[in-house]
Amino acid sequence: MSVLIKNATLVNADASEQSDVFINNGLIERIEPDIHSADVNLSASSPVEVIDASGKYIIPGGVDVHTHFNIDVGIAQSCDDFYSGTVSAACGGTTTIIDHMGFGPAGCSLHHQLERYHEYACDSAVIDYSFHGTIQHIDDSILDEMESMVLDEGISSFKLYLTYGFKLDDTEVLAALSRLNQLNALTCVHPENDGAIRFLKNRMLARGLKDPIYHALSRPPECEAEAVGRMINLAVLAGDAPVYIVHLSNGIGLEYIRQAHQRGQPVFAETCPQYLQLDINRYNETCSGDFPADQGLKYIMSPPLRDSDHLKQLWHGLQDGTISTVATDHCAFTMEQKRAGRDGFQYCPNGMPGVENRIPLMFSEGVMKGRLSINHFVDLVSTKPAQLFGLYPRKGVIAEGSDADLVIIDPDCEVTLSQSQMHSRSDYCPFEGMTLQGYPVMTLSRGKIIVRNGVFKGLAGDGEFIPRETLNRCFRYWNRS
Repeated sequence: MSVLIKNATLVNADASEQSDVFINNGLIERIEPDIHSADVNLSASSPVEVIDASGKYIIPGGVDVHTHFNIDVGIAQSCDDFYSGTVSAACGGTTTIIDHMGFGPAGCSLHHQLERYHEYACDSAVIDYSFHGTIQHIDDSILDEMESMVLDEGISSFKLYLTYGFKLDDTEVLAALSRLNQLNALTCVHPENDGAIRFLKNRMLARGLKDPIYHALSRPPECEAEAVGRMINLAVLAGDAPVYIVHLSNGIGLEYIRQAHQRGQPVFAETCPQYLQLDINRYNETCSGDFPADQGLKYIMSPPLRDSDHLKQLWHGLQDGTISTVATDHCAFTMEQKRAGRDGFQYCPNGMPGVENRIPLMFSEGVMKGRLSINHFVDLVSTKPAQLFGLYPRKGVIAEGSDADLVIIDPDCEVTLSQSQMHSRSDYCPFEGMTLQGYPVMTLSRGKIIVRNGVFKGLAGDGEFIPRETLNRCFRYWNRS
């Protein structure tokens, strides 16, 4: 498909301009102030569709570097696979995802899960995708295997956990950080203090405190912040290894990251829309019936929602650049699955949908409410994720030669979020009833229009696996002057 988009405002992370865009063979071929359809018909590989985007913005397709599709969390299987999950992403303006692979069998190799996830995604994904490696134990064979994952498979980032069943201890973490630093790969970490959480959770359960609110109270901000600080210090011991903190939810950990930046340490942080828009009071939502606490189960995730002061601090962290990216941690379950938590919060699968809501929420709550410039918004949801995770400049920028992954946003389009509009297989929307100003009205993936006015038009299997480059030197070594 060849497409000519006219009269829009093109928005990149560094600048905006009024210009036309000609797309041919899946790539952005020309960007000029005034391109006439007659000028491009001869070079087009197919008939040219002309789109008038007057009054609208064109942004690079969103890059969500934190999803969990088709994941088995032990007590439940997520309801979104790589088809429904990527359809949801596309309808919300995201054109590339990087999925955090779930745990495999105890003792399995790194390639074991990679092969399994290739099978999950290859005939299902409707947009482009990649994976983060998952480290669930450390020995010499795992450390040796990392090289082929990075150089041969294009997996340039790896996730490790400081809690859950396959948590790593500090010795293992230091070994992983050191090896990945040698390979110029990025270490992603889920930071929570497992011992403190276990102590608090067991004490609450022993007292019969099982409602959703106690999930949050058993994982207070200090548990997350301590682990953030510990990872920052271990990264120094590993030779200033670059580290990426996933789903930051609290202001204490944010301050540790800010201090690391002041020292010139390569620490990057991600937060998610739920930690910017939803607070701890959601756990007390009730409904009529035999189980009035059901509604609070919607929001059980780790780390949990925080009080409003932390939300304000995270917005400040976005504004001053301490937080580098906004992702979603999309891990969707149905309410039937969530209701396992009626017997105690510990039985409720962790996670919620969100991949479709990220760009609309950040545009409305960030740009339209004056919290973020539109260029900074693009940097957070597209450009910086693409740069950090080895996709740039193929993704994350509107430039000649880049993939024609584009999203058209209509700032005059007002939408009240409702599950009836969403494309996830989950049966609830965590942001139900929020009215947003501005919304994506078209999504193009490698030049193909896959969403038009909320209607999905793509096909399963259209998405391609994207091998990723290792960390760009400009992000690995910060200016320490």
